[in-house]
Amino acid sequence: MPARVGGCRLEESGRRRALRLLRSRLVCDPRERDVCRWLAYSGSPILLGDVLFTPLHSMIDQSLHSELGAEPTNGDGFGIGWYDGEAEPGVLRSIEPAWNDKNLREVARHARSPLFFAHLRAAIGSDVQQSNCHPFRRGRRLWMHNGFVDGFSQVRRELLLAVDENLFTGIEGQTDSELLFYLALTFGLEDDPPTAVARTIGLVEEVGRRHGIKYPFQGTIATSDGEQLWVFRYSSRGESRSLFFTRDVLSLREQYPDREVLWKVSEDARIVVSEPIGDLPGAWVEMPESSCGIVGGGEERIVSFAPLPPVRV
Repeated sequence: MPARVGGCRLEESGRRRALRLLRSRLVCDPRERDVCRWLAYSGSPILLGDVLFTPLHSMIDQSLHSELGAEPTNGDGFGIGWYDGEAEPGVLRSIEPAWNDKNLREVARHARSPLFFAHLRAAIGSDVQQSNCHPFRRGRRLWMHNGFVDGFSQVRRELLLAVDENLFTGIEGQTDSELLFYLALTFGLEDDPPTAVARTIGLVEEVGRRHGIKYPFQGTIATSDGEQLWVFRYSSRGESRSLFFTRDVLSLREQYPDREVLWKVSEDARIVVSEPIGDLPGAWVEMPESSCGIVGGGEERIVSFAPLPPVRV
């Protein structure tokens, strides 16, 4: 992902101004809160703990003290998913707060992965239970989401009926995020993730607007098959939740030659986050509005993203 794409570099002198600017974009309607935090890593194998726990304002710190989220505490559960050469990715999900879970620390100290997800949950509209925690998994596919389907109780039945009957029994929880995953699988997520996600959001918007919902979709999404990572930033309102990615590793090594972690990862390593971690001013670039990022398999690019009309399966 080229560092020139996107408009927000968190220079030391301007970091507080950038945080205030991003906070001002958040909507006060409680249905539209920035309800979760997530992180995705792609690169050479690294200990999960080096990314989740070590940096200043780490992912786990954000579970207690989020700076960019309208909800400062994300304590309604967490989940991690990682690829390690097995047929399916490993998944650990819990309703315990991430900052207080010994199992998470133990796994993060020992699990090493070239591609992994982490998600912190602040629940609105669904129960605090393990089946509602991200990331969601089917086969080799992982999925996580930060945001919401507005008016979900009004449109849930119609969206559920659009899920392929062969996939339907895999739905375990209550969340709009898991339903989005199964709609994307229905629309071909395994073969063409950008098109599948575009058709999923297209369906959400079509159904929502028929029910009088002005802005049906809000959020950021990450999905992977273990080889590539796809991330999406989009909202019907055009004011999407925050999403950032790291600049290229070679540039960061030049700027911060004494940072050991930068020499542990490969030159093609990228981290994508809801909220920047660490204390490396200039390391993060904001992902553009209405865009899709693709990393891995020799590919790094950002392309524009827009919903597509749904297809009836």
